Amino acid sequence: MSGSKRIRANRKLTDRRQELTLAEGVELLKKTAPAKFNETVEISIRLGVDPKKADQIVRGTVTLPHGTGKTVRVCAITKSKHSEAEEAGADVVGFEDVLEKIKGGWTDTDVVVATPDAMAELGKLGKILGPRGLMPNPKSGTVTQNIGQAIKEVKAGKTEFRVDKYGILHLGVGKLSFSTRQLEENLAEFFRNVMRHKPATAKGQYVKSVFLTSTMGPGIRLARSVVESAK
Repeated sequence: MSGSKRIRANRKLTDRRQELTLAEGVELLKKTAPAKFNETVEISIRLGVDPKKADQIVRGTVTLPHGTGKTVRVCAITKSKHSEAEEAGADVVGFEDVLEKIKGGWTDTDVVVATPDAMAELGKLGKILGPRGLMPNPKSGTVTQNIGQAIKEVKAGKTEFRVDKYGILHLGVGKLSFSTRQLEENLAEFFRNVMRHKPATAKGQYVKSVFLTSTMGPGIRLARSVVESAK
């Protein structure tokens, strides 16, 4: 069997064919041998949707009750609300100066929020921001007049999710250093949001498979009912 001693040990603990409850899955994840850094805990859910159809794109935001464990860098682009953005804790605030930085290739931020009055110019940078998932969008709450509130929510753990071209949702839901309770509560909140965003046009089985893992850890299969029963 190939891989490091840690990887081989983790493989022995897991059986990808076995479907676990949420509590069992988190417990097993905490038992796996960690890497030498605080790994991110990730969930992947394959859905029975066709992302090529606009009415089946599953997309939304979720505020994880215990945050993601990650320090989120927020860039605020606004013509008129610089003070509000700065007081809310934005790491970068500006308008024309920030737009020029982005045109020059700067994208050293995790989230971009903007006021509507900035979107005419900001929209021209879609080819730079779009592929990096940084283009603000009213649906995700990152284009808003209440820019201060939006910044505080992002800093507190509000994060966006969107199904990829294969119909899979991926989300970081905390760190391996989180307690079992914190991870379970973060995951349960995400599952509730996934079910709320089920497209009316989706036919057949909505949740196809669910895997829990950490950055360097093994994939742990959860039962589909863990998501389907979330309310």
